[in-house]
Amino acid sequence: MSKYHFKNSSIYYDGTSTPRNKLDIHDTSEIHELEYALIEQTYETLSSELTQDILLDEPYFIDLHKKTFESLYDFAGVYRDVNMSKGDSQFCLAQYLHSESKRIFDGLRAENYLADCRDDKRIFASRLAYYQCELIALHPFYELNGRITRLYIDMLALYNSYRPIDYSDAIDDGAYLNASIVCVQYADCGVLEEIMLNGLVEF
Repeated sequence: MSKYHFKNSSIYYDGTSTPRNKLDIHDTSEIHELEYALIEQTYETLSSELTQDILLDEPYFIDLHKKTFESLYDFAGVYRDVNMSKGDSQFCLAQYLHSESKRIFDGLRAENYLADCRDDKRIFASRLAYYQCELIALHPFYELNGRITRLYIDMLALYNSYRPIDYSDAIDDGAYLNASIVCVQYADCGVLEEIMLNGLVEF
């Protein structure tokens, strides 16, 4: 797995793609297993606690990252203050992170966290894909952006009476990765919209 590239910063142990962590684990496979376990715990907790009274706003999004990974990483819940890229994808410049994040979540609030379009699956999938693309391009955290973004989008789906999105086929055949790259490099969420539409199932 390729590392993120940071200007004037490195969060990895030298010569590895393993982030420096509180348990001083250097093995990449071991750290990934632990990250997945933490994500699963958060899914179970948050999905059982989710009600219509919970605001899925920017503090909620940040808190997802913090609560999930604070036992492992010092950077949990902290927006990066350096520029980040991966391959040919340049994510939101650090100087614009907070203003762009505010714009995204202000938009979601204005759309009533998509509750107003939940009854039309095609429109709901389109708006969900748009916001997921926006968060992918934002990439605000030092690590684990993809998983937290998918977790947040799943909470939006649950909030609007859909099941968590089934990405399994799209991840297995590389379609999700391709859709993410297209989002960042071309600001095009059409590929992701089809993945959303296929993966959305109402309760």
